[in-house]
Amino acid sequence: MAILTRADGTPDWRRRTPRADLLVWAGWFGAVALTVACFQFISDRTIWAFVWDAPAQGADLVGRMFPPRWSYASQLWKPLLDTINMATIGTALAIVIGVPLAFLAAHNTTPSRLLVRPAVLFIIVASRSINSLIWALILVIILGPGILAGIMAIALRSVGFIAKLLYEAIEEIDATQVEAVTATGASRPQVLGWAIVPQVMPAFAGISVFRWDINIREATVLGLVGAGGIGMQMQASINVLAWPQVTTIFILILATVLVSEWLSARVRHAVI
Repeated sequence: MAILTRADGTPDWRRRTPRADLLVWAGWFGAVALTVACFQFISDRTIWAFVWDAPAQGADLVGRMFPPRWSYASQLWKPLLDTINMATIGTALAIVIGVPLAFLAAHNTTPSRLLVRPAVLFIIVASRSINSLIWALILVIILGPGILAGIMAIALRSVGFIAKLLYEAIEEIDATQVEAVTATGASRPQVLGWAIVPQVMPAFAGISVFRWDINIREATVLGLVGAGGIGMQMQASINVLAWPQVTTIFILILATVLVSEWLSARVRHAVI
């Protein structure tokens, strides 16, 4: 922002200097050129005949998906239970691993800011960087198809999520409470148990329930790569073009997600 002076000495306010205006226009021109180049790149690799035909194909597919085959639901209760168990056990395992990592990563509880904290932060970032579907693909190759691979995939993905949010909550605690407990001569474990843990318990409960709610959704698709659960039934139905069965699976998944959302909201409200 530049302030110029008129001949009579009064200030003449200008929003930008001429150079700044040129830079702004150059930035807009570069953004438009980049957008046009990206569109051209995508357009050259798109079969537009399929795009124009997509509404008709979509309407035809939806027509074949209704009415749902409700009789197929009797075969879905066990896979649905496996999916819920996969999300629950995977979340519990992630909590067991993620909570110690969170205390090791927080700058006010870590035993070493130079060695331990960077190593733990690297583990947290690595866990969060890889999607649970990719974890499942790798683990299915290692452990074989089944819900064990799904549990481990959910746990490995959730560790970083839980540890990151929890260590941020630990770093935001009220330091005066820690100082008060320390002044009584309490040991480090006692300070941790009486001054730090009580402050982060509401955040811990909210993070855990929220991650379980997310994992319910993620567990439904892990079966597409062989990690067990209702996703395997959906993949099998898609492979044989049994679209009414796919609709039934969609409805059950939607109902499960709605129930998990309601439960997580109730638990968070009760605890927090």
